[in-house]
Amino acid sequence: MAQKSFASSADLTDKPQTLEVLADGVYALTAEGDPNVGAIEGEDFLVCFEALATPVAARDWLAKLREHTGKPVKFLVLSHYHAVRVLGASAFAAEVIVAHDNTRTLIAERGQQDWESEFGRMPRLFKEPGSIPGLTWPTATFSDTFTIDLGGRRGELVLRYCGRGHTEGDIVAWLPKQKILFAGDLVESQAALYTGDAFHREWATTTLDRVSAFAAETLIGGRGAVARGRSDVEAAIAQTRHFLQVMLREVGEVHRRGGTLKEAFEATHAALADRYGRWPIFEHCLPFDVSRLWDELSGIERPAIWTAERDREVWNQLQG
Repeated sequence: MAQKSFASSADLTDKPQTLEVLADGVYALTAEGDPNVGAIEGEDFLVCFEALATPVAARDWLAKLREHTGKPVKFLVLSHYHAVRVLGASAFAAEVIVAHDNTRTLIAERGQQDWESEFGRMPRLFKEPGSIPGLTWPTATFSDTFTIDLGGRRGELVLRYCGRGHTEGDIVAWLPKQKILFAGDLVESQAALYTGDAFHREWATTTLDRVSAFAAETLIGGRGAVARGRSDVEAAIAQTRHFLQVMLREVGEVHRRGGTLKEAFEATHAALADRYGRWPIFEHCLPFDVSRLWDELSGIERPAIWTAERDREVWNQLQG
């Protein structure tokens, strides 16, 4: 059997991007499994959700957005700390960069290592990496809820912490008037999950329960297609939960009987591949997913820091 290329290092073809207008002044940019981003118009300002991996990549997104609105970016919201979501922040010239308290802590603790790790795993997303001025630091953080008054009759945007999940600092952005939810990587719609920094048991239960409780009618996940209508939104949440439940079952069974990490990976791959194997980044993510869950079941509460070197070691052990 031919050895698989490391993570997404061989995925060098640009994906077609689609800018969707979800409601008056509400936008999402999707790209066939690449990280999704969004924007919400206030009365005289913009709130942008996610920053992409480099300022050059972010400027390309902003050029598309400027075909619809010329309002200045006042708030840039970061759903969590991963490099492909945050390192393009300087392009927005935002007055305020908002994230969860835990996200700021994680940037300080492991932001540089994550930058190097993700650049190695997904080089295509780092368009002109020399344009990155350094780590992105939030200028406003919160623990539970952060509300932005959009002005006029536009209502409000509510940023909410739903609990530990994809990381320990994920937040969502909720538009109650339009019933639109930007869920970040807490939900994926027709895309595989990355759980290498996750808290699987909480994510699969209480955290997703809180996401579902918004009763959104449109949901933009971290990757994949926009979910439109209650049934599609619930299907995206259910798919995310199912992926986690299968991982917990398969890795848990091997762990309980004293098996090996490699056996856990093979069992999980076999259980998930038929349904999810053709979805974006499935093969890329799964070794890191299983490794983190194995640690979690072994009593390692917080995820070990991923470095470029550790990435290769785990990949060679499980996908080699």
